[in-house]
Amino acid sequence: MKVSRVMFAAPRSGNGKTIVTCALLQAFKNRDRQTVSFKCGPDYIDPMFHEKVIGVPAKNLDTFFTDEEQTRRIFLESLTEESFAVLEGVMGLYDGLGGIREEGSSYHLAKVTKTPVVFVVDAKGMGRSIISLLAGFLAYDKEHLIQGVLLNRISKGYYETIKPLIEKELSIPVVGFLPDKEEFHIDSRYLGLILPQDLKDIQEKLQAASEEFVKTVSVERIIKIAEDAEILSIATADRERRSGHRSHRQRRAVLPLQRKIEKDGPVIAVAKDEAFCFYYEANLSLLQENGAEIKYFSPLRDEKLPDGCHALLLGGGYPELYAERLSENVKMREAVRHAVEDGMPIVAECGGFLYLHSAMRDKEGINRDMAGVIPAECYDTGKSVRFGYVEIREKQGYFLPKGAKIKGHEFHYYESAGSGNDCIAIKPVTGKEYSCMIVDETHWMGFPHLYYPSNPSFARAFVEKAERYKEGLV
Repeated sequence: MKVSRVMFAAPRSGNGKTIVTCALLQAFKNRDRQTVSFKCGPDYIDPMFHEKVIGVPAKNLDTFFTDEEQTRRIFLESLTEESFAVLEGVMGLYDGLGGIREEGSSYHLAKVTKTPVVFVVDAKGMGRSIISLLAGFLAYDKEHLIQGVLLNRISKGYYETIKPLIEKELSIPVVGFLPDKEEFHIDSRYLGLILPQDLKDIQEKLQAASEEFVKTVSVERIIKIAEDAEILSIATADRERRSGHRSHRQRRAVLPLQRKIEKDGPVIAVAKDEAFCFYYEANLSLLQENGAEIKYFSPLRDEKLPDGCHALLLGGGYPELYAERLSENVKMREAVRHAVEDGMPIVAECGGFLYLHSAMRDKEGINRDMAGVIPAECYDTGKSVRFGYVEIREKQGYFLPKGAKIKGHEFHYYESAGSGNDCIAIKPVTGKEYSCMIVDETHWMGFPHLYYPSNPSFARAFVEKAERYKEGLV
């Protein structure tokens, strides 16, 4: 497929990838250009800025979660030849697994998708050192993917001085700059950027950044770089799957583990509000592909679960910021507890896992009553407990075939007195292992966030358990 695409990457985190990406997306939105965005890596929050604030469809792409061919397929199935794809990198361009492997890096994703890179550099406080920094990154770029440079937080005067030197010495175009303005800064908190809904005037801020962007950056040069991207293709089997012409073996691959679920499949109630908002679109889509219907509810505001639901999915987020309100919603807490006690299948990740505890100790040291499914307290440690990619192997085989693994990641400051030991988490670089998760026939609860497409049998098993509950077999 011939599709226009560009990635914004940087030497490290904090160089301005997000504001640059959002500024271009907003500029294209203002022009009514058909645009799709992708975030490299497992981050949930940056895609929210793309989709919720700007209104551009957004997905995650991660070459640790999915192999190269599957990553290309996920990428291409979201696009048409009329689309313009904007990819936002993660951390530094070459920073992958454990900070030492290419897998999972922005560069690996750019290489897999044959996407040209515009390199964003925070130039504040730098002179000719900018040139040496760029020279190093260009020398390491064996695929010659870096096709342009954008300087962030630099004055117009110095930009006009340094731009010709960069282009002369390094033979790479400098597409523009963004000045150092406080209003372009997006605040962060301990799990990443502050959520869009928590930022005052975020739409006005991104609109202002976009208006500045089109003045100081050559959007047309970026478009030309994107349009010159190579043709990208996928393997025959993936083309058939994408077009809907699946072989018998491929059709069986998306069915539940034991039997096919026909129409009017089970309903999975998904918690979604300010407290629970970390979901991969690919996970929800895979549940639907396997026959489930998704219904959303709010543990903050609703007093009961959606009518006719047959399973619960509680994703991550920031429940600790809303602990008092969650505690005050007694009817919802009781509804969740009674549903689980009745045998309703449940998957709970990180923030959702915290909500299931008997109590959550908030930052003021006050214990707030939670759903009471897990007879233990959870509490803020004041530091990162676990961070990074993991592979999860279940001990008994309730949700995954025995010996099989599913990929995910952890990032949490809270700890639990009862985090479980029914699975083994394996760090992909070091091989270090530790116990985690509370798992049985109908429960999958713990801190790790899962990426279902890395092992679709997990989604199939979850939907089948919901179907069994619907049929009264649990």
